[in-house]
Amino acid sequence: MRVTEGAGAPYAISIGVSMLAAGLLTAPAAGAGPAHCNDAFCTPGITPGVVLGSTCDNTTYYVFGTAVAGPSVNEGRLVFCGSPRRYEPRWFRSPPMFGVRDLGSNCGTEEEFGVAQAPDGLFLYCGTINDKLTWRRGDT
Repeated sequence: MRVTEGAGAPYAISIGVSMLAAGLLTAPAAGAGPAHCNDAFCTPGITPGVVLGSTCDNTTYYVFGTAVAGPSVNEGRLVFCGSPRRYEPRWFRSPPMFGVRDLGSNCGTEEEFGVAQAPDGLFLYCGTINDKLTWRRGDT
């Protein structure tokens, strides 16, 4: 916007400032996930084309992937990166996936033993704490 001298200049400046402020106030949050997500299809950060049983490197954040076809897995099968005992992390078949959930929030009986992802990508599973089903860290 060009500011010129004269009676209209203060008015033009106030419009410019108002437009800038409105733009800053309505900008979407960077990296925000879907507002409502109940399955793997809307979960962000899923790695495509992984090989079931091959090594992986992150068992904490964005641990989900979809498998390529193989002898014992169909193409597109949901898998997750996990570390059994002290062994190197590998891709395993995933339990039922319930989309994006909040760490510590309640999960229903239909979600028990299921997995999800927190908005920041943290791996979660539905387990019992103090006789209450709760979304817990899946990497511990």
